[in-house]
Amino acid sequence: MHNTLASLVERALVGDPRPLEFYLREQSRLPGARANLELVNDLSHLLAVLTSEQPDKVQALLDYLIRNDHIESNTPAEFVMLCGIVASGACAAALPGWREETFALLGRHACSTSWRIREGVALAFQHLLPAAPQETINCLTGLAANGNYYQQRAAVGAIAEPPLLHTPDMIVAALTIQQVVLERLHSAPGADRKREDFRTLRQALGYTVSVVTAAAPEKGFALMRDCAAWDDADIKWVLRENLKKKRLAKFVEEVEELSRLLAS
Repeated sequence: MHNTLASLVERALVGDPRPLEFYLREQSRLPGARANLELVNDLSHLLAVLTSEQPDKVQALLDYLIRNDHIESNTPAEFVMLCGIVASGACAAALPGWREETFALLGRHACSTSWRIREGVALAFQHLLPAAPQETINCLTGLAANGNYYQQRAAVGAIAEPPLLHTPDMIVAALTIQQVVLERLHSAPGADRKREDFRTLRQALGYTVSVVTAAAPEKGFALMRDCAAWDDADIKWVLRENLKKKRLAKFVEEVEELSRLLAS
């Protein structure tokens, strides 16, 4: 696969992207339950390596892959766009001058009607976080504080990744982003709470809080206790979902205390 992919990328960069697109479609595993994320990662890595040498050609290829704004879910066409979104993050991680424009691109596509594209946005941010931590944290914090429900979902999901949560600054940022979004969820009007975008955000928070809490138990459980006191049905659902996660099972006393608070 690697030799084939490399030759097709080389061909695409000299102005013939169609064979690469056909290959991505053919190898997408869509329609199906699981897209070919290994191929997404392979393409992202390959283009990131080539970015500094051939930035204009790589940019043109990314534009080609992401050119369709309206696509059907669970299709090979969706996979092609997914590849472009994730690769955009990987390439911007390698080339600082691309980051501002890429952050704007990811912010737009965080609102996609396709859940796979929204997941791709989170993966793209996860390429950027190790390479440009403060820039990316600033972007995610902005989405958390000012974005719509889908953009907030991108913020909490992108930074709630265990391999990323190994520095104090990243952990503090992850806690702050979860808190900001939980507070915004709590303040959401009743009319919003049956909407799909709200429920998508709520579902994401149902696991992201536990990821961050596992990395910073004292502050994470303190945040969860504060949220439990709000007596908000949607927030209580979020907290109960997080308490079910195996990553928190070793914190027996904290989980039991929170369970009691939620039951009262």
